[in-house]
Parts: sequence; structure tokens; C-alpha cells
Amino acid sequence: MSPHQITTPVAIVALKTLTLLLGALITYLSYKAYRRTGAPALRALSIGFGVVTLGTLLAGVLDQVLQFRIQVGLLVESALVTVGFAVIVYSLYTE
Repeated sequence: MSPHQITTPVAIVALKTLTLLLGALITYLSYKAYRRTGAPALRALSIGFGVVTLGTLLAGVLDQVLQFRIQVGLLVESALVTVGFAVIVYSLYTE
């Protein structure tokens, strides 16, 4: 194996892990803000970020743990990111 074939998967896993951690932190902070204010927009925002973060988690589980083809993980992640972003957009327009 060339160094490129070894470092690329390691870099992807590292970046996806960082994405998962940051997404979880954003979800937690927006939920905490919702609990403090009771604002429905913040509730929707935390749900949206939670769905996006869930997409990252499920893609990683499908790829690394369950050994699904990478296309399946990408499809699941893309679908959940799309739904999550739609909820985030909704949160920006709700009162």
C-alpha cells in the first residue's frame, strides 16, 4: 500500500470525527438556548443540527462498523444533511 492509500482513510475518519463532535456541540448549545428561552425557532434549529449530525454518525457507522459500500453511507448522510438543512432553514423563518 502506498502512503496515500493509508493516510486518506485516516484523514477522512479524523475529519468526520471532528465534524461529529462539533455538530454535537452545536446541537447541544442550540438546545440549551431553546431550554433557556423557550423559542420554537431555537428548538427547530437544534433539531436541524441534530439531524445533520446524525447523518454524519450513521454514515460513519455504515462505513466503518457495518462495512457497507461507501455509496450507501454517502446516500444516507446526504439525505439526512438535506433534511437537517431544511429544518434549519425553517428555523430561520419561524417566529
